[in-house]
Formats: sequence, C-alpha cells, structure tokens
Amino acid sequence: MRNYMAAGWFYSPSQIGRYSVTRITSLKPPKNKIRNPVSVVRELTTHQWLMFFVGFLGWTWDAFDFFTVSLTVTEIAQDFDVSVTSVTWGITVTLMLRSVGALASGFFADRYGRKWPFIINLCFFIILELGSGFCQNLRQFLGVRALYGIAMGGLFGSAAATALEDLPYDARGVLSGFFEMGYAIGYLLAAAMYPPPVLIILFRLMLPETNYFQVMVAEREERSRQMQAENDQAHVTGFQSLLKYSRAAFKENWVLFIYLVILMTGFNACSHGSQDFYPTFLKDQVGFNANQVTIITVVGQAGAFAGANFFGYISTFFGRRSTMMVTCVIGGALVPSYVLPRDMSLIATVFWEQFCVGGVWGPIPIHLMEVCPPEFRSLMVGFTYQLGNLASSASATIQSTIGSKYPLPPTATNHKRFDYGTVMGIFLGAVWAYILFFLFWGPEMSAEERDDEAEAAKYLEQRRAEGASLAEIGVMRARGLDKLEGQAHDNVENGKEAFTEHVEC
Repeated sequence: MRNYMAAGWFYSPSQIGRYSVTRITSLKPPKNKIRNPVSVVRELTTHQWLMFFVGFLGWTWDAFDFFTVSLTVTEIAQDFDVSVTSVTWGITVTLMLRSVGALASGFFADRYGRKWPFIINLCFFIILELGSGFCQNLRQFLGVRALYGIAMGGLFGSAAATALEDLPYDARGVLSGFFEMGYAIGYLLAAAMYPPPVLIILFRLMLPETNYFQVMVAEREERSRQMQAENDQAHVTGFQSLLKYSRAAFKENWVLFIYLVILMTGFNACSHGSQDFYPTFLKDQVGFNANQVTIITVVGQAGAFAGANFFGYISTFFGRRSTMMVTCVIGGALVPSYVLPRDMSLIATVFWEQFCVGGVWGPIPIHLMEVCPPEFRSLMVGFTYQLGNLASSASATIQSTIGSKYPLPPTATNHKRFDYGTVMGIFLGAVWAYILFFLFWGPEMSAEERDDEAEAAKYLEQRRAEGASLAEIGVMRARGLDKLEGQAHDNVENGKEAFTEHVEC
C-alpha cells in the first residue's frame, strides 16, 4: 500500500481532512469479477500450496500448544496443589510475553528470511513442551510458560508471510481466512489429539525461502549498491541496508503502527468476549451438561471456520474493509440471540454469531500484510497482532467488572457468579461497534494498487517460468528494467503530483 506520510499527509490539517473525506469513497468495491473459489485456488502452483500448508500447520500448532494449558487448568492445579487462579497466571504470562517474541522474530524474519525464525520457534516449542512436563512446582511452570510465550509470539508473523505472500492475488482472501482458522483447528486438536510437531519442522526444512522475500532482498541490496556507487560511499552490508530501509519505513508508518495495535485490540477482544465466558454461561446460567456444552462449542468453532473462509473469499471482490464492516453489523445484530435463549436453539445462534466472529477475522492476515510496508512485513504484522492481543487480555477483567453490577444468587458449585449473558451482550455489542468505527477510519489498498499487486504476482510467476532467477528479478526491479516496477514507480509519481487534489490511502 502506498503511504503518503512522507508527503506530510498526517501533519497538515487540510491533508488530514482530505484523507477523512475519502474514507467513504475508499469503501467502493473493486471492479473485479467474482470468481468461483475452486477455480481461484486451482491456479496455485505446487510451491505455493506447499508454502501455504507449512505456514498453516505452524500456526495451528501454535494454537494447539496454547490451548493444551487452557483446557487442563483444573488438572494442573491439582497436580501442583494450588488454586486454579494461580495456574491461570501461566496463561496471562504467556500472553504478556508474546509481544517480545513477535518483535525479535519479526526483525530477524525481515532480515534473514521467514524460514529460520519459523523453524527456531517451532524447535523452542518442542523443548518447552517437554520442559512443562518436568516442572515440579508452580514457579517452574510459570517460568517455562513465560519462555513459551516468547516463542509463541514469534511465530505468527513468519507463518503468515510464509503462507500468504507468494499466493496469486485472487487466492489471498479465501486462503487468508483458512489460515486464520488454524487457531480454531488448534483448539479442536488440543481437545482431541497431539499433532506430530517434528514433522512440521522437517516439512519446513525441505522448502525454500518465499519467492517474495528473495526478490525483495535482491532489490533492496541492489538499490543500496546503486546509492553507494552514486555517493562514493563505503561498502554497505545487507544488515545496514535493512536498518536504513527500516528506519525510513518506521518514520513513514508510525501512525499506521499505532492504528493497527488499536484495531487488533478490538479484534482480539471480539474473540475473548464471545468465547471466554460462554462455556460458563452455558453451564451455570442455561443449565447445560458437559456434553451439551461440548456440542455447542464444536458447532461454534465450525461456524467460525466457515465464516472466515467465506468472508475472506468475498473480501477479494468486495474490499477488505467493507467486507469486515458488514460482518460487524451482522454480528452486532445477532448478539441478543447469542445470549437470550435458554435451550438447544442456541446451536443455531452460536453457529451464526461465531460465523461472524470468524468472518471478521478472515481477511485480517492478508489485510495486515497489504497495509504494512514490505520492509516491515513480518515484524509489523506479528508485533501489532500480539500487542493487540496483550491489550485485549483485560477483556475478562472488564467483563467481571461489568458483572459485579448484575449478580446472580450463588449455587452449590459456584458461590460468586453474575449474569453472564447480559455481561457478554453488553461487552460484545460495544466491541462490534469499536471494530466498525476503526475499520471505517483505517487505510486500505486502493483499486489501482490491488490491480498492480495482482499483475505483479502474475508477472513474477511468468518471469520464473521463462527461466529468470529471483535474484535477477529483484536486481532488474531495482534498476528500473522490470516493466511492472516501472509502472508502479510511475503510479507513485503520478499519485504525488495529484496528491494536492486528492488523497487515496
């Protein structure tokens, strides 16, 4: 996405005004013809399928490892002879340190490639999983889970880039939704079985770096060599080149960074608000038994999976923001039916509410990748996601605070409880409105940029089929010999000239 902060659009009140008035016009759907999703995914090459699935499996394993503790809190508390609340600190510590992992892993993924940070994080998972089993007391357990939080936070950015950045443009939406629901699949696996983690590492070891990253590195280093020759400077290393481009990218995108953290706080709060207290609501307030709760939970996860794939797919043809905003409206309208029924009719409403929760998440991985600068892609996608997750970790506390205003009589098994349905309704309604508001004011790739991106992806595959290496393509782009790069450069220059009349971001 072209960013006009370098031109000062965020520092001039008049330019902020121009940006604001284009928020409505920027929601206009692309003119792309809606295509059959089967024909879309059939365009993927073997390399693209393999890269997608290894990224998807890594993200699924990430979720699986996290939920193995969430689903066994009671058993762990019994083993250590401590309270359940004490064990849940392991979950809190994990969430708090995920941002540290995202920062470190994202930096190295943008410098050295997506492959090795991905593999190293997975190796840490194995070590820390084994370490968890040998913990003798709660203090040791919390220490291991703290280290696990760093490894867990470092995986999302490199996994998303591995899975999505080489895909044809039309396939990115539907497979973005499929990728995101690796989290839901990880939850189901945690309740049923243990996946073979070493096989995922071996799978990734056998695959190369992503094509996009190899081209980007070659282009970045060639541009540095050109500047060095023009200015008669000393040799510039690849690391120095990365730092230079990173500083420029952060200077131009710091407002975008803050915005994405705020946005991801809302998205994560949506997941927490709709799911954290729902099993308790079903058991303590509706009166369902364990089997009924399990059935409704599985149906809800199935709805989330279906919604993520459906809305991720249509976002390619109707726009990322507009698709997610419509999903917010539908999800908000369904909130009463999600918390008011007191019988098994909840199966239907849970499916459709989670259809919207998964649906609003579906386009997010590819949306984040599209609005973030390429130099910061893995770092910024992972870091903003994890910071938003950290900020949303207060969701349970907020809901408990609201719940103090709606107490319910104690029961034999639960001495302190509140009206979970009312609390979730209030919280979810506010979160859907929050996401809708910030999506409206946020940026998105323009129609022209989407067309350029689609043509660039096709052209890259065409050049590779003609025998050009990825390094050669990157060098040609840096030298202005690549025709699509020249077109993109012309578009940027034309955009700057027209910027005094209109801002499109």
